Amino acid sequence: MRLIMGTAMVAVGVLFWLWGTAKLPGNKSYLWKLHALGISDTLGSLFIVVGLLLRSPAQWHNLLLPLGSILFWGVMLAFILAKSVARRSDS
Repeated sequence: MRLIMGTAMVAVGVLFWLWGTAKLPGNKSYLWKLHALGISDTLGSLFIVVGLLLRSPAQWHNLLLPLGSILFWGVMLAFILAKSVARRSDS
């Protein structure tokens, strides 16, 4: 059961990656595209890492660092980019 749940979570993660990429060739602004891609990339990566953790719980110590990095850097990078664009538009 754990193997099936882990595989399903990895598949959902890959679907999030593909959904975010599919939104890129549209007529929306590049900030909207960056926002959608950042959210889908972060969620997809989290689903993949948690799915791998379910598939092989003995490797939790190897998967903890990527999980923390995704949570911290995904959010932090989006925040920094948004602040830099907001400062540029104010000038």
